[in-house]
Amino acid sequence: MSRAVPPTFDPTETLPGAIRNWADRQPDRPFLRDVHGATRSYGQLHQAALRWADAFRSSGIKGGDNVPTMVRTSITAEEHWLGLAWLRAVQTGVNVDFRGRMLAYLLTNCRAEQMICSVEFLDRVAEVAPELDRLRLVIVADAGADALPPGFPLPLVTAEELWDGASPATDLDVPQRHEIACISYTSGTTGPSKGVLVPWGRMWPNESWIDMSADDVYYCPFPVFHLSGMLPLAWLGFPGGQVVLRDSFKTQAFWDDIRTHGCTVTALIPAMMNWLLDQPPQPGELDNPLRYVAGAPVVARIDEFKRRFGIVMRTNFGNTEVGTPLYAGPDVGADRESTGKWVTPGYQVRVVDEHDYEVPAGRIGELIVRTEQPWRMMVGYYGMPEKTAEAWRNGWFHTGDGVVRDERGRYHFVDRLKDSMRRRGENISSIEVEAYVNEHPGVSETAAIGVPSRHGEDEVKICVVRHEDSDLDAPTLHAFLAERMPAFMVPRYIEFVRDPERTEAMKRIKKVALRADPLNAATWDAATGGPTVDG
Repeated sequence: MSRAVPPTFDPTETLPGAIRNWADRQPDRPFLRDVHGATRSYGQLHQAALRWADAFRSSGIKGGDNVPTMVRTSITAEEHWLGLAWLRAVQTGVNVDFRGRMLAYLLTNCRAEQMICSVEFLDRVAEVAPELDRLRLVIVADAGADALPPGFPLPLVTAEELWDGASPATDLDVPQRHEIACISYTSGTTGPSKGVLVPWGRMWPNESWIDMSADDVYYCPFPVFHLSGMLPLAWLGFPGGQVVLRDSFKTQAFWDDIRTHGCTVTALIPAMMNWLLDQPPQPGELDNPLRYVAGAPVVARIDEFKRRFGIVMRTNFGNTEVGTPLYAGPDVGADRESTGKWVTPGYQVRVVDEHDYEVPAGRIGELIVRTEQPWRMMVGYYGMPEKTAEAWRNGWFHTGDGVVRDERGRYHFVDRLKDSMRRRGENISSIEVEAYVNEHPGVSETAAIGVPSRHGEDEVKICVVRHEDSDLDAPTLHAFLAERMPAFMVPRYIEFVRDPERTEAMKRIKKVALRADPLNAATWDAATGGPTVDG
């Protein structure tokens, strides 16, 4: 496989600078669209960002301030982010599912004095207002003064009012690569969320998407509190392409959106691909403009997806903190051979043991990462110096991911180290367990967890989402798995779940919630053939 040459960077090569450059050269060049018809050219977006910078400055926001934004994906939300950026204020994404303790934690953790909030979420802010000592003003993103709730416990001002009194700022310098683009809170699938300080150097056309051009249109149904709803502006904004926004993924609207807006590239995670595959086949499914889809991780039904919709599949490996240090393509399938990932140009990786000594090929170790150029990875965890130091031991970022490097130098993800299990003296990957379970035609999705046994080590439990028309039961599924899996991997516990708690951005099943009550009344125990009795 040919390797691209790692790019060299100028400090001012940032997304706001790229948008300004296109605005100067081709102000009418289209950039952002939403599925409901609103559009922005590069020139319009740049001027709007500068005007929002002036508007937010009038409310007292200044450089270095963290500004939580609790809004749904929209063109205006992207404008707000860029407006804050020109001020050197830091957008801090708030998961729109947060409320109560988790919302209070984030607003307190980021030390916010002002926030931007959609009117639909104001009641949640009101609930936690007594716990927020620092918050002094809420900017309402999408309502006029007549729609503001009476008796709100904090001062309110509408974004509309700030906008009306503002004009495009002319005294601000373009943000540089070492400055902070946003704070993105981790999804919390395995523990409390941490605020990742993301520099502008991270907002760069990713090498795994290296052939995207000015002719491409990226479909983005992802939230703006997550990098998946922000990075596409960089991937397409540098080459001069377009981004189509939808406030959330909607299975029934996906192909209509793709065709209507001529979208050529998008990303899908396994749950989304399964939802699309579960729809009844329709005439003309191969007649769509998608050039390729990025899937991470690769869904078990990837070959079926590629045949049915006629697309090429890419994949990569990474996280909020480090970007995508590993990639595979130009086309991948369900086989392990095709999904072995190479090191992305500009990154260095190692696979190490618990003492950071490198392990030989074929042995599981932790993936650690660093970059050859500055500011391509996170700066740290906001307000958590101990967590930052723990992650950056010995000059490398420790991902917490277990991988294997094969004899050809390719890397294969095995499991999150915290998600691995040990049973009967054998280490078990939850990913491998889930892959076996997902082979059953009645299974849509699976999450495997370890349940501590009173005898030590773990018992394996699977939480299974069935296809809508499936009547699969636990004994049948257990028999299916016992015929195929190594005996030490066969799950003892099976629970069917209808609507598991998921991360908002990537729709991953939250294992923390499943571990909280693993042996509940809905759990079937293979040892007894009925409800669980922990043994």
